[in-house]
Amino acid sequence: MPKLFGTAGIRKTYPVPLDPVLAYKLGLAVANIIGNKGVGYIVRDPRITGPVLSLAFMSGLMAGGMDAGYIGLAPTPIAAYAALWHGVLGVSVTASHNPPEYNGFKFYDRDGYEFTRDLEEKIEKQIDRVEPLDWRSSRNFFYANEVIDEYIDDMVNRLMPERRRFKPRIVIDLANGASYIVTPTVTRSLGAEVITINGNPDGYFPGRPPEPRKDVLEKLMPIYRGASPHLILAHDGDADRLAVLDPKEGFIRQDSLIALYAAMLLMERKGLVVVSIDTGRVIDDVVERYGGRVERYVLGKTHERVKELGANNIVLAAEPWKLIDPRWGPWVDGVWQAGLLTKILIEEGKPLPQIMGDLGIKDYPWDRRSYLITPHNLRDQIYSDLVESLYSLLGEPDNVITIDGYRFEYSDGSWILLRKSGTEPKIRLYSEAPDKERLKTMVDSIEKKLFSITKKYNGSIAEITYG
Repeated sequence: MPKLFGTAGIRKTYPVPLDPVLAYKLGLAVANIIGNKGVGYIVRDPRITGPVLSLAFMSGLMAGGMDAGYIGLAPTPIAAYAALWHGVLGVSVTASHNPPEYNGFKFYDRDGYEFTRDLEEKIEKQIDRVEPLDWRSSRNFFYANEVIDEYIDDMVNRLMPERRRFKPRIVIDLANGASYIVTPTVTRSLGAEVITINGNPDGYFPGRPPEPRKDVLEKLMPIYRGASPHLILAHDGDADRLAVLDPKEGFIRQDSLIALYAAMLLMERKGLVVVSIDTGRVIDDVVERYGGRVERYVLGKTHERVKELGANNIVLAAEPWKLIDPRWGPWVDGVWQAGLLTKILIEEGKPLPQIMGDLGIKDYPWDRRSYLITPHNLRDQIYSDLVESLYSLLGEPDNVITIDGYRFEYSDGSWILLRKSGTEPKIRLYSEAPDKERLKTMVDSIEKKLFSITKKYNGSIAEITYG
């Protein structure tokens, strides 16, 4: 069987290779790995294939000796919350920000940690080997949607502002996703005036693509600005991600937001900030200024580093669009981010860019883009050739980090990261430089080389996405 797990859980197209039979086998395999006992709590996003895959997976759990508690349509972070506070297996049936023809699975252990690569490998080895248990070991199904209210109430209680300097008006673009009730309820309860966009859950994602990229969201700025908001928030399909826009300045870079969270938390206690390999210098600047230290880790796997170190031994972990705040739990949570930013605005009484400026958070010129390669089977060879060329294309790098793709760092402080997407047939390019001219030179040179290599293999770049 081809590899199931990618950068963050399973994300595959339906019905090939992901179909209800595979979902059933996956449920059996997970139950077997856990010991054929206990309970699993399941949420799903609004994808059209969510109900059939959820039911098929839960059938596998029950045939494997586990009870299945169905929370239903709800954000992925609620699966993690349920896992920790109910001591169960947490499961989200979702493909996160992927297009609607995709679906998949994310898993959380009883401590609220996303499954590690070791566990994922064990599941893959078991999936074609396990069989249902004896009929006497078959277990039960029940509804568990009360967990949604538990999650909302707990979050609001923890984030309630200590002082109120103004009532911000916040536009929330819910991407027709799973957080259609949850994020608006949390932010209103904290004291914001909330206007929702794309608030009806719809598995076709008709309002916009579910990935909250810069190029997707800035096209909608005239609509957002029509509500005269102080802040604009945008989720992906399952609400583990959050993008942020200012009505005047537009898309706020994720690295700057990570720096903001780090500054706020480092004021409470000093320590380690774990970030993904694709993050930039502003985080290092701010963390050092506020007495912390930075460690970079594999994209999509920062939760593994948190588990290795222990959640109490880090200040935060983050990657673009995603935040793990150990005060709340060891999982990525876009709803918590939305609540945290609401609390900050209410307490500070200023626009977010002004708050960030007061904290000395500087933005460096940056670029993020993804290239869809066709035919798909050419991607790996094209990627390999492009990596080889980068050892000299932009001059000799000072340092090359290879923990996840290839990050080339240069003496002037600029860097580029080239990596293969773990969920789509794309090559991703991330770059940052001290000035716009250097950034443009870097990106233009790499893109020209990419097109040349692709042409050599009679392939093509079917699509370029930005942000």
